[in-house]
Amino acid sequence: MAKRIDVTDLDVFYGSFKAVEGVTFSVEPRSVTALIGPSGCGKSTVLRTLNRMHEVIPGAYAEGTVLLDGEDIYGADIDPVNVRRTIGMVFQRPNPFPTMSIKENVLAGLKLDGKKRPKSELEGIVEKSLRGANLWEEVKDRLDRPGAGLSGGQQQRLCIARAIAVEPQVLLMDEPCSALDPISTLAIEDLIEELKERFTIVIVTHNMQQAARVSETTAFFNLAGVGKPGKLVEIASTEMMFSNPTQQATEDYISGRFG
Repeated sequence: MAKRIDVTDLDVFYGSFKAVEGVTFSVEPRSVTALIGPSGCGKSTVLRTLNRMHEVIPGAYAEGTVLLDGEDIYGADIDPVNVRRTIGMVFQRPNPFPTMSIKENVLAGLKLDGKKRPKSELEGIVEKSLRGANLWEEVKDRLDRPGAGLSGGQQQRLCIARAIAVEPQVLLMDEPCSALDPISTLAIEDLIEELKERFTIVIVTHNMQQAARVSETTAFFNLAGVGKPGKLVEIASTEMMFSNPTQQATEDYISGRFG
């Protein structure tokens, strides 16, 4: 079941450096929210705090509140591994595990919970996940071949299949199309449209047209200056953001005057 995210007064640090400051926004269930803004403004950093991937980096930490349906994912009794299972992530470059087959890649996340599942159940999960990622028809006859042997666009859809196999409630996508050709990009965008019926999706993108095509809500991040933390400038419906932003900085970025 898709869940709502509420972020309040989020500050994110890399050691003593404050990368992001004072971010507050909400993400509705079964919707796509796009994070846009110039390089280095903290979009991907914020995305990684939403499933506690940020703290994997030595010295990195976050302050503030991130609620998933009202539960603080940074609470003292919360296991980060469970958070990352509930809130899946797809990275900028397709990263199937090179030594694993297509089938093993899909099932990789399920191995972490240590549960024994019958072969028939695992085969069902593989098919369901690959169908969910619009990849089944292309790979069903070669499930035992290496995932790394697929094309770039297929590899990214395999990574999406791997992310949804564990039945997350939220999908985070960090520029999932930046390494892909236009046809593969279109396939991923079509897939996002389908996936939002089941998941809450947050996507970081440098492609303004992509944000306009796939999201209902857009958040614009910006830097106040060199060495200053990134901040959320405004968040609004995507239609409003691209037609009538309230902040001059947003207008300048969207119209291509900077960034």
